Amino acid sequence: METFWNTIAQYNESTWWAQILITAAGILLTALLYRRPTVWTKRSMKIYMVFLNGWIALVYYAMYCDTRNYHYVLSAFWGTVALIWLWDLFTGYTPFERNPKYHMLAGVLYAMPFLYPLLSWARGMEFPMMTTTVMPCSVAAFTIGLLLAFSRKVNLLVILFLCHWALIAFSKVYVYKIPEDLLLASATVPAIYLFFKNYIAQNLHKETKLSARLMNWFLILMCIVIGVFLSITLFQEVGK
Repeated sequence: METFWNTIAQYNESTWWAQILITAAGILLTALLYRRPTVWTKRSMKIYMVFLNGWIALVYYAMYCDTRNYHYVLSAFWGTVALIWLWDLFTGYTPFERNPKYHMLAGVLYAMPFLYPLLSWARGMEFPMMTTTVMPCSVAAFTIGLLLAFSRKVNLLVILFLCHWALIAFSKVYVYKIPEDLLLASATVPAIYLFFKNYIAQNLHKETKLSARLMNWFLILMCIVIGVFLSITLFQEVGK
């Protein structure tokens, strides 16, 4: 646990200025996506998501968390999410079409990156040894909220990776004593239901009904395997 919090402190001390710029860019692009959803805005948001997930993979995990057990596995996980966004950028798979049905839950998820540092402060922690807006769970909350708000058609691989990461946050509550992660994990449960509800409604009535079901089960199985592996990785940290 000491290694975990020390790496967070080192990361925050060295990158606080960059985190402010990254957070500001995310707020600006999200506002533009709501007010001026042009092709340029949508592409810019995807470029931002490639950068954001790449930052978590390379800067957070590969550079500042290199003393943690199996940090390279977590770096590869977030690097994969960055590559999925890069693929989406070139294929245009996610059109970022607004779905106002879930605006309340999306708003809660948007707020979570800012609730993390507030809750850390409220329970007696001080900068730099505290959670901030550009850390894995904060990025997961923001991304899930964004895709829920624009959920008419989304990249299901991104959803499954990040929702599963959020559910793994339950274990971090006990392993690393981070009660803040209960927020992300709890809010993700209804988000998962809504994403799959939309996906099933959009695909199971088509002629490719069997293929859609098989794809669902394949993605679920893949995330179960990832979840088990990452959970083992998290508990390995305790013994370090």
